[in-house]
Parts: sequence; structure tokens; C-alpha cells
Amino acid sequence: MNILNPALRIPTRRNTELVLLIFSVLIVVAAEAAVEAARDGKLSSRLVTYAAVPLVAGVITHLVIRKVARYADPLLLPIVVLLNGLGLVMIHRLDLGSKQQAQQNGNTFDGAQAPTQVLWTAIGVSLFIALIVIVRDHRVLQRYAYTLALIGLFFLMLPAVLPARFSEVNGARIWIRLAGFSIQPGEFAKILLTIFGASYLVQKRDVLALAGRRFMGIDFPRARDFGPLLAAWLVCIAVLVRGHDLGTSLLFFGIFVVLLYVATERASWVIVGSVLFAGGAYVAYQIFGTVQARVDLWLHVFNLDPYGSARQLQQSLLGLGTGGVFGAGLGNGHPELVPLATTDYIISSFGEEIGLFGLVGLLALYGVFVSRGFAAGLAVRDSFGKLLACGLAFLIALQLFVVIAGVTRLLPETGLTAPFLSYGGSSLLGSWAILALLLRVSDAARRPATTPPQRPAETEVVAA
Repeated sequence: MNILNPALRIPTRRNTELVLLIFSVLIVVAAEAAVEAARDGKLSSRLVTYAAVPLVAGVITHLVIRKVARYADPLLLPIVVLLNGLGLVMIHRLDLGSKQQAQQNGNTFDGAQAPTQVLWTAIGVSLFIALIVIVRDHRVLQRYAYTLALIGLFFLMLPAVLPARFSEVNGARIWIRLAGFSIQPGEFAKILLTIFGASYLVQKRDVLALAGRRFMGIDFPRARDFGPLLAAWLVCIAVLVRGHDLGTSLLFFGIFVVLLYVATERASWVIVGSVLFAGGAYVAYQIFGTVQARVDLWLHVFNLDPYGSARQLQQSLLGLGTGGVFGAGLGNGHPELVPLATTDYIISSFGEEIGLFGLVGLLALYGVFVSRGFAAGLAVRDSFGKLLACGLAFLIALQLFVVIAGVTRLLPETGLTAPFLSYGGSSLLGSWAILALLLRVSDAARRPATTPPQRPAETEVVAA
């Protein structure tokens, strides 16, 4: 009887997750110990504090997953705990560097960000637990797709309509700042709009996949089917025009185009979407001075004043060059010289101290995370789950690509942050929410299909 039970033949792999969590915590502890040994020459009680954060986060989330998502992917949570822990270590290391720099200049330093990041991590873990406990079936989200879309659009457009003193930072109007508290609602809007996009395309993909006019060997969609793409493009351009935020508009439009491609399997959507976005970006460059300034900085960074707007990118590139292949060692470099080193440029901070090899290791962790998200989308049985998992995984991949491209001068800097690594509550909460949804989809993908037990009469007939 037990041999015929499918639930007993599929391992939950929770013990594998637990072992990987232990390794993740040990790596974080080793990184923090290296920072303290390099900065102070000894270990202090802070090692216990920053080791407890990934340990407690990993244990609590692991126990919750054992209870409510037993068949979830065992690799996703350890990767997130490791990235979150390493980000916290680097933020603490930058606090130490900024404190030393302030003392050398005869100033006092009271802007430590690591304690705040610990608080945001606790809130992110709480949000993760709430989502994975409440959303027992990811398909439930499909019922509320249009409501979530309205909420997402509200979040996306709210900073753009507020006065600049409540929403503008470094020329981009993407924040809500009030009474010393700030939040970036676009981090949550992108998740809600991804859910809506997955639900909408499940319903309309047959229409959108119909062949239209063939040009140069590629089947382009019919003109009357361009409605969803044009609507997404208009919203994207509205954000770019009003908020001067190239990064969020690129992220949002890229997600929708990729969802279109996954749903219809037609490369023409990608071509048309790329042309539309390039045209919109060019028009914005011709109109808005903020966009022109960022592009000019990107093209002529070393010809500009090193103490002006070019200082951030210049110091980032110099830090990456100083790190070289193996890095200066954790705690031995000077990444605190880069403005906004804990947020937009935390990748360059890691590059200076752990070098090219270390950055490749971080990118490998992200690569595994994204690939496991795609794997969950391929394995799940329903179409909505497939599109949702692919969209969320691509969201992490695209955001990371834009961040690294801005830091290394491959693209103009956009102001996006590295998922799980960078300082900031909005980004961290959104990233933990993405993890919860991916784990829920992967649990549905690996969970054995249950069949109702046969009644005695049916059993006798089958036996006969």
C-alpha cells in the first residue's frame, strides 16, 4: 500500500535545505569575522549579532516551509539567506569605513545603516511568512488580478503625482518621503503588475499568438492585437516622463515583453517591444535634462569634474580596478569612498574587496536562483503558475543586469538596487515577497498529485 502512495515516493528535500542553510550561515559568519579582523585586529561581540540574523531568519523560514510548503525548492531559501547575510556584512563594513573617515575629518558619525537593515530583514522575513502562509495556492492570485493591477498602477504613479519635495531623490521621483520615513512603492508595483500580466496573458495568449503579417521571415502580430503592448508602453513612458526614472520604466516594460514572448513563443513581440522602448527613451532624452545628464555622464565620465556628479561612477570604476581578480580582502579596501555605496553601488563595494572571483561567485548564486525560478515555472502544471514564476525570476535577472551594467558603465546608471544585497527596506521587502511566491509555485510543481481513495465496491471491480 505504501509503495503505491505517490507522496511517499517524492522526497521533500527539506533536510537538504537545512544543510545548505547551515553552510550559508557559516559563510556569513566567516565574512563578518574577516571584516572585524581586518578593521579591529580582533573579534568582538558584533560577530554574534550579525551571525544571529541569518541564523534566526533561516531557522524560522525553514520551519515554516516544512509546515506549509513541504515540496518547495530546497535551493532558493539558502541562496537568499546567504545573499541577505553578505549584504548585511558589507553594509556593516561600510559603516565602519564611514565612521573612520568621519573621525579622520574631525566629525562625528551617527548614520550607521546596518542596524536599520537588520530591522528591515526582520520585517522582510515576517512578510515572507505571511505570504507563504496566507497564499496556500498561487492560483488564488489569478482571481484578483485586476484588483492587484489597479493597486500596482496606484503605487507606480503615486510618487510621480506628489510634489517633488515628497518624492524626488537625485532627480528621480520614485520615493514617498514623509516625517523621516521613505519608501519606494515601485518595488511592490512591479510584483503586482507581474501577477496581472501573467493572468491577463493566460486568458489572451491564443489571440495574441495568431499570425499577422510576415516580414523578413518573422511573423509579426496583427495591428489590432497591439493593445496590451501599447498600454504597457504608455504606462512605462508616463513613468519615464513624469518620474524621470529610466530604471523602473525599463524594468516594467521588460517584464511585460518577456511575459508576452513566453506566452506566445513569438520573437516578434520582443522586436516590437524593443523598438517601442528605444523610441520612447530617445524622445525622453531629447526632452528631459535629467536623462541627458545621466547619458552624458555615462559617455564622458572621465572628462567631468571628479568632485561633481561624475565622482560616484569614477570611484566605482576605480574601486573595481583596485580589486582586480582576487580583491583587496574584506575590510581592507576603501569602498566607503563611493557615494551611495550601500545602495546603488554595493556591487562595486564587493568588487573592490572580493575581486572578480568573488563577484563571479555572487553572480553564480543569482544565476542558480533565477534558473530554479524558471525550473519551477516549467514544472508547474497550470499556465498561470508558469508565467508567474518565469516573470518573477526574470524580474530578478533583469534588475541585477541593469544594476551591474550601471556600475560597470555598460549602461547609464538607473538607480536600481541589487536584490537582497543592497541597503533599503522597499527593495528587501519586495525581494522576500518574490521568494515567497516562487517557493509557493515550486511547491505546487513538486507536490504529488493526489487522487481520492476508491470506495470498496470500486476496489472489488478493479480487482475482478
